[in-house]
Amino acid sequence: MLMLPALLVIAVTTVFPLLYSLALSFRSWKLSYSSAPGPFVGLDNYAELLAGDSEFVASIATTLSFVGIDVLATCLIALGCALLLRRAGRVTSVARALLMLPFVMSPALIGISLRFFLNPEYGVIAASLGKLFPGLASLIWLAHPAWAMVALVISDVWHWAPYMTLILLGGLASVPKETEEAAAVDGASPLRIFVDITLPQLKPVVAVVILLKTVFALKAFDAVFALTDGGPGNATTTLAYLVYQIGFKYYDMGYAAAAGYVLTAVMLVLAGFYMRLAFKKGI
Repeated sequence: MLMLPALLVIAVTTVFPLLYSLALSFRSWKLSYSSAPGPFVGLDNYAELLAGDSEFVASIATTLSFVGIDVLATCLIALGCALLLRRAGRVTSVARALLMLPFVMSPALIGISLRFFLNPEYGVIAASLGKLFPGLASLIWLAHPAWAMVALVISDVWHWAPYMTLILLGGLASVPKETEEAAAVDGASPLRIFVDITLPQLKPVVAVVILLKTVFALKAFDAVFALTDGGPGNATTTLAYLVYQIGFKYYDMGYAAAAGYVLTAVMLVLAGFYMRLAFKKGI
């Protein structure tokens, strides 16, 4: 009975919206035409998404590109930072708090800040790069598809890398230094020690970090909204951002609900594939 209020809150705020949006995905409902859900159309929304929507197909390609680059960059930077902090010695609570500052900041705030810094007229980063490399002085960074994607990845890495660093730092704490020190005495190089001793013992934690970051990258919305608005063109329109556009720019709620469940399916498939791969390799 004590859990009943909490269960009711979960049911109202989570279960009901999920079931309602699932039912909505089988209906045709455009808010510009009607304030009430339209007729039942079965799997038509899903069929249109998967078979004939070029924007949807492009957003999947963009999402997979973003996720691949973002996860790789975040994990490598986080692992490097964790190794450096471990080598530096005991990490104080103050250092941990400072490390978490980017994570507690809103991704939208980071995106807005980076958009400001990259402005070619008054942005600090754009001006500094323009002085170092005169050929870049007139470049409008966010108007170039490749650089817009790079900026989006930087924004997301800046937000998530500190959190992943702390997770990896916790994993490194369980790796006995005595084994590494013994290998060093035997003449093993730092790289060989890391590859043969540290990394194998860190694999379960690395697997968790990769899985978490993959899910978070697939859901990335705030940074896209604040930094690039999906542009230039549709160059940075991820699947999560496309769901928002369909629902709140085109007001096609049934179609947006279907797109949202396709995004959920993509997340589950990728997570399931990765967990299966990790299980086969004994991670």
